[in-house]
Amino acid sequence: MFTFLVKRLFQALIVMFVISLVAFSIQDNLGDPLRELVGQSVSEAERQALRDELGLNDPFITKYSRFVSNALQGDLGTSYFFKKPAVEVILDKLVATLELVFGAAIIIVCLSIPLGVYSAINPKSIFTKAIMAFSSIGISIPVFLTAIMLMYVFSIELNWLPSYGRGETYNLLGWESGFFTIDGLAHLILPCISLASIMLPLFIRLVRSEMLEVLSSEYIKFSKAKGIATNKIYYQHALKNTMLPVLTVGGVQIGTMVAYTILTETVFQWPGTGFLFLEAINRVDTPLITAYVIFVGLIFVVTNTIVDLLYGLINPTVDITGKGA
Repeated sequence: MFTFLVKRLFQALIVMFVISLVAFSIQDNLGDPLRELVGQSVSEAERQALRDELGLNDPFITKYSRFVSNALQGDLGTSYFFKKPAVEVILDKLVATLELVFGAAIIIVCLSIPLGVYSAINPKSIFTKAIMAFSSIGISIPVFLTAIMLMYVFSIELNWLPSYGRGETYNLLGWESGFFTIDGLAHLILPCISLASIMLPLFIRLVRSEMLEVLSSEYIKFSKAKGIATNKIYYQHALKNTMLPVLTVGGVQIGTMVAYTILTETVFQWPGTGFLFLEAINRVDTPLITAYVIFVGLIFVVTNTIVDLLYGLINPTVDITGKGA
């Protein structure tokens, strides 16, 4: 296990190096940050002086070396717009984004597993056909269209739920969240459903296909021949082996959902990192853009590593070291 951890940490460092290099390389193609910093009234000489002061005229290798050196100390630059460290700005907004991801993950888990298992156990039922039709349609609809439709129906037409903003929050043991207030929960429902709509159809079909494959395996047939209770076969033996590939995909998709919050947060004006990222692009706030890309990449790397470690807990026969027998 220790060897595996060292190996994964080394791989993670390489991945983060590549991500930082790509994120930093695109800075010069995003526009001139001085446009937002000083406006149009500043002379060209003053602009050049400010560019020299900010290090914008330095060679790429010099700027990147300085960035890496600072990043190793936890400094990813200072936001041009907020005049605060980019890491601090992102962390302020990250709680709201993770709130959406957590709510969407609850919806996905609570619906995809029972619906996927049911459709695998009862492949010819009318309800199964309805589930598969829903999943096919859901995969085809982009998240922003789902968000707009939900907003139109439940906010504009029925006036049941709020259409924008985060709502009232409450601080519980250091976690300030809308989950702890009625108003906060009301504001969470539509954004969480919209975000969950990206992955829910995929996970329903994944659980179903994996469950069907497990149910057709020899050990399941042998268990039935021994007279083991059907429910025990389905929900103890088959479901456990179904969850391993589902966990694999789920770990990767957590990072994907964090990235996909850009669209959801834009539609619902949710004050998270996705909405912050779009604002940073409009303002050419390059330190904030770079920090955001690195943060999302870090989430991918961390979740993938955790998933690999969980393999051994769910199925001890999995060789996470990759050495084989």
